[in-house]
Amino acid sequence: MVVCAATDLSAGKFNKVLNVGDAAPEWKDLEGTDGKKHSSAVYAGKDVLVVVFTCNSCPVAVGYEERILAFAKLHAGPESKVGIVAINVNTIKEDSMPEMVKRAEKKKYPFAYLYDPSQEIAKKFGATITPEFFVLNKERKVVYMGAFDDKSPPADAAIQHLETAVKAALAGSPTEESETNARGCRIRFAR
Repeated sequence: MVVCAATDLSAGKFNKVLNVGDAAPEWKDLEGTDGKKHSSAVYAGKDVLVVVFTCNSCPVAVGYEERILAFAKLHAGPESKVGIVAINVNTIKEDSMPEMVKRAEKKKYPFAYLYDPSQEIAKKFGATITPEFFVLNKERKVVYMGAFDDKSPPADAAIQHLETAVKAALAGSPTEESETNARGCRIRFAR
């Protein structure tokens, strides 16, 4: 007797929606803290795109903010081959667009900070944590998803997952560890 186990071939180890190698979901008309509407097509000229799901209210996401800013300054200038976009989908007051604008201005974000109150883009990516990172290659396939690094206190971090994944994507090589478990706060899904 042969027993077949049903498995979801489209889901990763930690991500229940996407797997490494899948085409990344696209977005359009997401409002940014700059008052403009943004789409994923804006980044077509970038060889690598980093998408981070984050928010204002999660202490872990706030704790990673300086690391994300340093990463952006190092890798994602206007002439860089790397783009970074931050997306917030939480709908509580602390994560509302007016609060996002204040945060982006205070911290001088050098990347777009977008809001999706429908929460659909997070669901399409399978994002459940803030902060949670996705690295997309030139073909906009997912090449990495998960944590920024291996430890929350910056001084304790020994493995720089995001840095390694972006360098591998720029070289057109696979990253050794393509999926890690993101650590932080659960996204507050309305349903």
